[in-house]
Amino acid sequence: MNIAKRNEYVPRGYQELITDHELSSDRNGVWAGMGMGKTVATLTAIDMLSMTEPEPTLVLAPLRVARSTWPDEARKWSHLKNIAVMPVTGSEAERKAALKYDANVYTTNYENIPWMVEHFGDKWPFRTVISDESTRLKSFRLKQGGARAQALSKVAHTKIKRFVNLTGTPAPNGLQDLWGQTWFLDAGQRLGRTYTGFEKRWFRSKHDDFGVEPLQSTQAEIEERLRDIYLTVRAEDWFDLKAPVVNNIYVDLPVRARKLYDDMEKTMFMELDEHGIEAFNAAARTQKLLQIANGAAYLDPTVDDDDHPRAREWREVHDIKLQALEEVIEEAAGMPVMVAYHFKSDLARLLKAFPKGRYLDAEPSTQHDWNAGKIPILFAHPQSAGHGLNLQDGGNILVFFGHNWALEDRLQIIERIGPVRQMQAGHDRLVYIHNIIARDTVDELVIARVETKREVQDLLLEAMIRRNKK
Repeated sequence: MNIAKRNEYVPRGYQELITDHELSSDRNGVWAGMGMGKTVATLTAIDMLSMTEPEPTLVLAPLRVARSTWPDEARKWSHLKNIAVMPVTGSEAERKAALKYDANVYTTNYENIPWMVEHFGDKWPFRTVISDESTRLKSFRLKQGGARAQALSKVAHTKIKRFVNLTGTPAPNGLQDLWGQTWFLDAGQRLGRTYTGFEKRWFRSKHDDFGVEPLQSTQAEIEERLRDIYLTVRAEDWFDLKAPVVNNIYVDLPVRARKLYDDMEKTMFMELDEHGIEAFNAAARTQKLLQIANGAAYLDPTVDDDDHPRAREWREVHDIKLQALEEVIEEAAGMPVMVAYHFKSDLARLLKAFPKGRYLDAEPSTQHDWNAGKIPILFAHPQSAGHGLNLQDGGNILVFFGHNWALEDRLQIIERIGPVRQMQAGHDRLVYIHNIIARDTVDELVIARVETKREVQDLLLEAMIRRNKK
């Protein structure tokens, strides 16, 4: 079928991509802004590809996206009615049953990669593999690194003809993130065969010997090397978007909380309600400081993060951020508000302070109720409100009650109700982002750091756009 007749079904912004750069080229990366329709565009290209290459395609994605987003998108668009998408998730028995189904596209979560490689062995059937949110492959190393990427590397350049990376955030933690993803496209041709060589060539040790930093020429050189293999589609190049209104709300820690914070910062130890709380390393201290900035701290001295099995008992040290949030909610005058929290202790305090609120769990009814306007305040952890969720109908106000270093998590939760999503849903309204920041605390460092990372990534995307226009 003529591609021109198919363009009417493809979100604007991908028409040029699919017309000029179909998946007929063996290995490419696509950097597309969140909300730009990567899924339906890729399914459209797979549909066209199936006319000449009938072999099934494998899509790797986060669990929620593999299980729901890809199948839902195939059902949503009339021109994809001939594309059958089968999720390969769940128990081993469920996965084996799904693979027996005759489908054009099989989707599975990254955790299942080792099982898939072992299950098929030499009979690997997927000539085309799509890595959705390809930053999940950034940990790959030839002799070490993540087990999932290691397993995938066994078939990436021997049994897979076409490999496509999809992501809206290619370098959320800096340029180092690019090597692992790009290796699956070119086996090290552009950035070096090994990560060690890549790092030695373009990075140097920081002055404090903690980590590395890029050389002055690194950004430009890497952009040039990747120019022919990555494509970029940005929403602002295609749509008249209204930038979010960002409001930083500064609060001052009360005297008692400030003393606790200063003690932990200077000595890595503090006393809270006769409990001695110690941080055993710099990373643990940072977590404790973030907790205090939010208003609570875990008592067990061995608990250095929120996922620790003994991260249960905590004490509140101030409620200044809760007061600031209350003011935002009052100013919203009944409009729904989404609140991003970081620690479980934060969620407990938020639910107590705002009993009409609900937290975003895995139940589909919660997402439905939010979009239907039945939830006035939705508490969401950024990792739970990421890939594949559509929350734009429920509101346009987002408050960051707590902060963390993960830029990708922050960008993902913003995009759930962001300008592109609002426009796609037909809502002509601004998006408001409120950052509640404890003054003179690590909160300020986190905000500054994530903005710095975003600038590096934006430069990278801009370089690829210049390539597209040549």
